Amino acid sequence: MEIKIIFESIVQECILRNYSDIHLNSFHKPYIRNISWEIENIENLIINWETIETPILTKENIIEIIKLIWTDTLLIKFESIFELDLSYNFHDNTRFRVNCYADSNGFSIAMRKIPSEVPTLEEIWLWDNVKQMCQKSKWLILMTWPTGCGKSTNLAAMINYINDNFKKHIITIEDPIEFLIKSKQSLVNQREIWNSTHSFSNAIRACLREDPNVIMVWEMRDAETIKAVITLAETWHLVLSTLHTNDSVQSIDRIIDVFPTWQQDQIKMQLAMSLIWIISQRLLPKIDNSWRIAAREVMVNNDAIRNLIISGKTHQLYSVLEIWQREWMILMDKYLLALYNKWIISKDILRSYARDKDNIDLI
Repeated sequence: MEIKIIFESIVQECILRNYSDIHLNSFHKPYIRNISWEIENIENLIINWETIETPILTKENIIEIIKLIWTDTLLIKFESIFELDLSYNFHDNTRFRVNCYADSNGFSIAMRKIPSEVPTLEEIWLWDNVKQMCQKSKWLILMTWPTGCGKSTNLAAMINYINDNFKKHIITIEDPIEFLIKSKQSLVNQREIWNSTHSFSNAIRACLREDPNVIMVWEMRDAETIKAVITLAETWHLVLSTLHTNDSVQSIDRIIDVFPTWQQDQIKMQLAMSLIWIISQRLLPKIDNSWRIAAREVMVNNDAIRNLIISGKTHQLYSVLEIWQREWMILMDKYLLALYNKWIISKDILRSYARDKDNIDLI
């Protein structure tokens, strides 16, 4: 059977059953990530009203699929670096974030389904004070946690809120573009690495000449990008970005540690004076396995946090988060405990994701 038909049937199955991810690997049947966030095979497909057993994909099949979803330019780029991100429109109505990569068996493809509509802040349970932060004229807002925890969705919701309510110029720098955001009250320009610009650092430098009010940088990947993002936040821009760290305190340490020792005092000062918010988010399975729920740690920069960052005493930041709850700050452990007490997550999940497991065990 033609591989295009098999591929499209796999994608349709994912959409129909609301699976979040598809994994296509050489010498394996296709895998999906189900609503319980577990990886499993797709055993059967329905093609032309007939149920057939899902075939094992060959290396040649994967290459054919790559050619279906990529331009010739991207294919040449992939052949030189063996991994690449892109966005893919399936029949112009469902978008996927796609990563293709080489492995020991040949080639593999990971696809994540992107919601068709940008959710509102209310729909993803981000609070009214997030709206207050989105109204700022400067500062840096960070969304952190590993991949697959909704960071991009949160940033898109914040950008959409600004777009709906304020007359500003918004520039996003993404790899790849996930949510397509149309200009409303604001003017929105979305730039994609490889299609619209060659690198994050190039796009960030250029955006200073593009008259933005709000800049969204998809990921702070290296020292050059981090320094550029902090500089943007210092020069009267509201900057939103992401970082792959496990909590808000680790985010501060990661930013500082990526620089050589002789630069760290300067970075501490710049970060302390430009940062306003860090939201660390994790998506957890509900106790009934019906779907997932967000657990969040929130750090709001105040005088106490600013002084600890400048003095290098970041290990004391956990205590500030514990004490200053009236400023909407909360530790991840306390958020997890609240979800557990409401019977939303299980005791096993609570313990798995808690930082202070000794105290959790006393419950």
